[in-house]
Amino acid sequence: MELVKSLKESKLLKYVFLALFGSIVLAISSKIKIPFYPVPMTMQTLIVLLIGIIFGWKLGLATISLYLFEGIIGLPVFSGTPEKGIGLIYFTGPTMGYLLGFLVTVYISGKFIYDSNLIKNFFKLLFATSFIYISGLLWLGNLVGWDKPIFQLGAQPFLLAELFKILIATLLISQIRKIKKFI
Repeated sequence: MELVKSLKESKLLKYVFLALFGSIVLAISSKIKIPFYPVPMTMQTLIVLLIGIIFGWKLGLATISLYLFEGIIGLPVFSGTPEKGIGLIYFTGPTMGYLLGFLVTVYISGKFIYDSNLIKNFFKLLFATSFIYISGLLWLGNLVGWDKPIFQLGAQPFLLAELFKILIATLLISQIRKIKKFI
């Protein structure tokens, strides 16, 4: 009985560590800006996909929830922080819909079964990523008004970079499947 309790505690400790590690990697990815056309890109959405693929949907949701909690309480983990504000004020700004979309994306990317078919895997990840933009555009439209060119402001400049990141995640799946056995 004591052995079972010890094993459960060590498994929980491992998951807490992985969620914390994932939230740190996601925070770092939000700060690195890579020159890209037409706007610089961060690697946040790639990391959200990878967290889902590697951790699965349960641990993935816990990791993204921890990341969002860290940002809401004022840790400068989001892309525009601390320059553009921190905490709940920043969170409820124009990017809130995209940040909440991370939850849906990590859930979907963590639920999929991936195989060696690159085209199917690419479209699965494209589908998962679309929820970041759907929720982001819905929130942005409600925030700034639907009379503005919402798609041109909140999605179009980022689509080429998103396709690139989805392609990277697709190509990494075969390697991820090998290391996932250890998690």
